[in-house]
Amino acid sequence: MLTTLAVENYRSLRDLVLPLSGLTVVTGPNGSGKSSLYRALRLLAEASRNGAVSALAQEGGLPSTLWAGPETVGRSVRSGRTPVQGTVRTKAVGLRLGFAGDEFGYALDLGLPVPGETVFNLDPEFKREAVWSGPVLRPAALLADRAGPSVRTRVASGAWGEETFKIRLSDSMLSEFADPRACPELLVVRERIRSWRFYDHFRTDATAPARQSRIGTRTFVLSHDGADLAAALQTIIEVGRSEELAAIVDSAFPGSHLSVSSRDGLLSIEFHQHGLLRPLSAAELSDGTLRFLLWVAALLTPRPPELLVLNEPETSLHPDLLPALATLIASAAKETQVVVVSHASALVRALGEFAEVVELEKEYGETKVVGQGRLDRPSWHWPAR
Repeated sequence: MLTTLAVENYRSLRDLVLPLSGLTVVTGPNGSGKSSLYRALRLLAEASRNGAVSALAQEGGLPSTLWAGPETVGRSVRSGRTPVQGTVRTKAVGLRLGFAGDEFGYALDLGLPVPGETVFNLDPEFKREAVWSGPVLRPAALLADRAGPSVRTRVASGAWGEETFKIRLSDSMLSEFADPRACPELLVVRERIRSWRFYDHFRTDATAPARQSRIGTRTFVLSHDGADLAAALQTIIEVGRSEELAAIVDSAFPGSHLSVSSRDGLLSIEFHQHGLLRPLSAAELSDGTLRFLLWVAALLTPRPPELLVLNEPETSLHPDLLPALATLIASAAKETQVVVVSHASALVRALGEFAEVVELEKEYGETKVVGQGRLDRPSWHWPAR
């Protein structure tokens, strides 16, 4: 389980160290940095697939995503006597992301390339990467260490191997150097990150994939667009969780139940409501009802990931559905670590009994954890360049 998430210089997250539990709810007002935190977690996951550079390019490149404020906010600015003024940076420009858990930790440091004869000067480079054992980075705990293009790993004796490996500055060592013979722990960390699962806003418009009948195959993990909703629900039924599925549907929509029909190999949802003469298909469901069923399929997955991250799951849901959604999320957290990003106070309150609630706020443009002082932060150290 992850116990700490650290982000530095990513949008409003200038210096954030966040404690994580089995179920963590991140909340705060609009503009407090919740979406940036969600994106930072996705960037960490993309690094394991060598997709961090392209993901940053979609956000306008590294310069567009870096902290836009000064390195420090002076006392006169905090007192309101002087405005915030631009200053020459004295430290290396970089975006840092990392996490730690009971077993392993990982951190990366992305920076701008040295100007040269290329048109790709906005592409970030991996300046440092590190994988270590235990919850805190210490020199003796390092398992794999990357500085620029050079990667070194520890051997079975605990000493550093004699061979130094070279990789491109645009590549992560997680994707390009996860050799089980050289460093099996690096492979373990990579596969755990790759198992992380993210769900954002599901489409529920008239042409949404979830409203269409599809050829069905056993589906243990709902796709990100929800196109295989019927197959995922039928899989949940057939693996022995039909009673759990029926209970959550009845708690959200009293007197209703769900079934999946198969015609010529095409699977379709049939939503039975008390008082209706026939079941409703996915094409006929309201946006809120369809979205709730999508969350049911995502959270009752028979194949839980290492980490499940939900971004504003309350979107388009009636407030009356939020207690049932909270029960569903809390149940999922018994099998996997869950992070929920939400601004719905009703959902946060409903989850508060089961979760660690972290509230974010903005101070001089910088995202802070409400009530967190320097001594309250989890212990965290970045690998130096």
